[in-house]
Amino acid sequence: MMILIDEQLPTKLKYRFDNIAHEVYTVRDIDWLGKKNGELLNLMIGNRFDALITNDKNLYYQQKISNLNLALININTKTNRYDDVLDVLNLIINTLNKISSVGVVNATDNYYILNKS
Repeated sequence: MMILIDEQLPTKLKYRFDNIAHEVYTVRDIDWLGKKNGELLNLMIGNRFDALITNDKNLYYQQKISNLNLALININTKTNRYDDVLDVLNLIINTLNKISSVGVVNATDNYYILNKS
């Protein structure tokens, strides 16, 4: 499974996924900084990514996510600082494992909101 971490999230977050069987990249890794939402999603699909981890609350409403063969994992944390994002890391990993166990999710199940409890 290929996963992209959006540019507003800490780049070092990707190292927390070293122990799971996924390829994880940041937007910075593949030189997609500054790409707008629609362009970014199209690049992801063209490069066979399976999931985007983001905290962009508007992405779901601005794009037709249900038409994409892509999972959007939107984390809802106090800030996008590393420590705050780590609070939902287990939820992210569990969601990724759920997605990978069923293959690419269908259009009705491809948007996940993860909240800090």
